[in-house]
Amino acid sequence: QVRLVESGGGLVQAGESLRLSCVASGSIASISGMNWYRQTPGKQRDLVAGIMRDGTANYVDSVKGRFIISRDNAKNTIYLQMNNLRPEDTAVYYCNAEAKTTLHWAYSWYWGQGTQVTVSS
Repeated sequence: QVRLVESGGGLVQAGESLRLSCVASGSIASISGMNWYRQTPGKQRDLVAGIMRDGTANYVDSVKGRFIISRDNAKNTIYLQMNNLRPEDTAVYYCNAEAKTTLHWAYSWYWGQGTQVTVSS
């Protein structure tokens, strides 16, 4: 199994920054894509940014120029640097990863438990 643990969320004012981290652990053989999603109450979970193993990244338009996703393959960790935060960025942020384990030699998607980000105006 693969366990993902997010951290770094909190309460900030508009214009401030936060850095989220997501660490993957378990019987990991390989991790392919890793992503950050966010969700607000009553709404679907939406992709915010994703990054491949080679560092290729993509972003939803609303965060381009403000958020930066990065990855440390040696640590099985991704980060989301969130700058110039806006109240509409308020959500629970989830990490997910496409990984295969030493026990199950096929890629599956795994999710973390989420971390709350709240931006006050």
